[in-house]
Amino acid sequence: MGKLAVYRYFSMIFLIITVLVMVSTLAALFGGSVDPTGNTALAMLVYILPVLIVLNVLLLTYWLVRKKWKWAVLPALPLLCCIPYVGTLFQPRTQPSDAEADAVRGIKVATYNVLSFGRETTGFRAEDILAEMKRQKVDVLCMQEYLDVLGDKTVSKSYQEYFPYKAVGQSDMVIYSRYPIRDSKNLPFSDPADDSRWATNNSAMWATIEARGKRLRVFNVHLETTGFSRTMRQAGKILSAGRQVESNRLLKAIYGNYTLGMIVRAGQSRLVANEVATSDVPCIVCGDFNDVPYSYTYNTMLGRLVDGFKECGSGFMYTYREPKKPVRIDYIFHDESLRGITYYTKDITYSDHFPVFMKIAL
Repeated sequence: MGKLAVYRYFSMIFLIITVLVMVSTLAALFGGSVDPTGNTALAMLVYILPVLIVLNVLLLTYWLVRKKWKWAVLPALPLLCCIPYVGTLFQPRTQPSDAEADAVRGIKVATYNVLSFGRETTGFRAEDILAEMKRQKVDVLCMQEYLDVLGDKTVSKSYQEYFPYKAVGQSDMVIYSRYPIRDSKNLPFSDPADDSRWATNNSAMWATIEARGKRLRVFNVHLETTGFSRTMRQAGKILSAGRQVESNRLLKAIYGNYTLGMIVRAGQSRLVANEVATSDVPCIVCGDFNDVPYSYTYNTMLGRLVDGFKECGSGFMYTYREPKKPVRIDYIFHDESLRGITYYTKDITYSDHFPVFMKIAL
C-alpha cells in the first residue's frame, strides 16, 4: 500500500509539471505577439522556448513509456503548436547547387555586423571581407557597426571598384550596391542630444536600388542590443572588487537591463515596420535585430514579409558566433512579390556575428 501511494504521488507531481510546462509553452508562443512595454514577463517567455520544447519532448517520452496515452496529449499539443517556431531555426531541405542558383535571374543580398572591423588599422579584415563578398557574388551589402576610416585606410575607397554605389546611414550604417541607388533615407531611433535612458546609437536606413529594371527598397537595420553581456561584465567587476551586493539586487539589475532593451527594440521595430508599410516599391529588410525568432521584435519586423530562412534556408540556423549562445539574431526578410532562392551563412571569424547571404529572384 505504501509503494502504491508513493507511485501515485510521483505520478501526480509529473502531471502537475506537465501541465505547467504545457501552459508555459503556449504562453511563450503567444508572448511574441505581446508588446513588452506592457507585459515584460510574458514577452520574456519567448527566450526560453527551446528549453520548454526539450522539456515537452522529455515529458512526452515519459508518458509514452508509461503508456499513459491521455496524459501524453498534454506535451504533444504544445509540440505541435511549436512547429512554426522550430521552422525559424531548422529547415530539413538542402541548398541548391551553385550552378542551379546562378541560373536564376536575381540579386544577391548580404547583411553583416562587422564589429568595426575590430578597429584593425591595416585594413586587412575589411579587404578580406570584400574578397568574400566577391566570391559569394554579392550585389547589395548591408553593414552594421561599420567604420570607414581604419588608421590611414579608407574602406569605401577599396570597396568602390566592386561596389560603385553607396548610401551612408547614421553613425555606423552603410549600404553598398553594384546597382544604382536612386534615393535613400536615414531612420534615427533617437535624437543624438537625448541623454535619457531611451537614447541610443542604433539606427536604420534604406536605399532604393534599381536592379535589372526593377526598383527595390533595401532596409539596413541595427536594433538595440540586449545589454545582457554589458550587465554581466559590470556585475563581474563589482564582485571582483569585493563589494557586497545582494543577489536579488543583482538579478533585478540584470532583468531590468534586459527588459529595457526589449522595450526599446519594440519601439524601434514598429518605426521600421511603419516605414516598410508605406513603401511604394517591394522591400527587402535585413540587419542585426538583436532578438530571437518569435519575439515581439521579430514578429513586428516580419509583418507581411517573408522570412528568407523559412523559405529557402537549410539546416540549423544561428548567426551569433559565441559558442555558448548559438542564437539567430541577424535576418533577411523580403516582400511577398519576390522569391528566395538560397539563404545561408559563412563562418567568417572577423566579428561576433556571421554574415547572412540570400539570393532573391526577380
